[in-house]
Amino acid sequence: MNRRLFQQFLAAGLSAGALLPGAGFAADALPLPLPVIASFSILADLVRVVGAGRVSVASLVGPDEDAHVFEPKPADAKAIVQSRLLVVNGLGFEPWAQKLARAAGYKGQTVVASQGVKPRGMADEKGHAETDPHAWQNPLNVILYVRNIAVGLAKIDPAGASAYQANAEAYVKELQALDSWTAEQFAAIAPARRKVITSHDAFGYFGAQYRIGFLAPQGISTEAEPSAKAVAQLIRQIQREKIKAVFIENMSNPKLLTQLSRDAGVSAGAALYVDALSAAGGPADSYLKLMRHNVTQLAAGMRQS
Repeated sequence: MNRRLFQQFLAAGLSAGALLPGAGFAADALPLPLPVIASFSILADLVRVVGAGRVSVASLVGPDEDAHVFEPKPADAKAIVQSRLLVVNGLGFEPWAQKLARAAGYKGQTVVASQGVKPRGMADEKGHAETDPHAWQNPLNVILYVRNIAVGLAKIDPAGASAYQANAEAYVKELQALDSWTAEQFAAIAPARRKVITSHDAFGYFGAQYRIGFLAPQGISTEAEPSAKAVAQLIRQIQREKIKAVFIENMSNPKLLTQLSRDAGVSAGAALYVDALSAAGGPADSYLKLMRHNVTQLAAGMRQS
């Protein structure tokens, strides 16, 4: 979001927050279900799993939307103020979220879901060090996410603490099973064929966990504009290494990758779901379905290389 627009929004958000009831409410002021807001759709799904029937979850950045380029509206400030808990990813993924909360006059609790994750570092096109925020691409990191969410929910709803912990630990078993299943899908694929081209560089944690090389014309953020030189180098690498696994992401503009695929003489595969779920009823409308969809598509693409 550009600075001028955000400054205009802050003024509107502060006014909205000042007029709304509920800022700084007492711990027992609202009945169940407790209103919780997450910064983006994947986090919202995790909160639904842990909170179950004790929470009502909304997402600032919805399915198929891009958190990297999200621009909050005054209605988003109202949604935050009316919530009992704000859940964000952290690691620099959504710097607008904390600004929005302050602008809205939010007085409630905030959970940084990635707390405790060992962050991956990477360099941008200019060689500057950056933190990769896409930690949820490793299911074992999501174990930390759901446990952090359970702790946060218990702080605002002590009566539900045991339920939140039980829900989180049940989901941990599903995440561990997902990790094992994912490793099995790639086990039969030779390391030399485990190379993939995606829209932006969001699979660092996934690649490290399952020993897959990911290349992207864009950097960590979809706001990045790759240079013509970088794109040309990538095309040569695709041709030299005969990489056939090329994928567009659901929340990205497909123009760049479509052109790159055409110039390199390869066909793009099915959409991957990376920073956002699909709409309800789609192939990736939960975190577990998202991961299984991506793994299935990635494995199929790599087998063609």
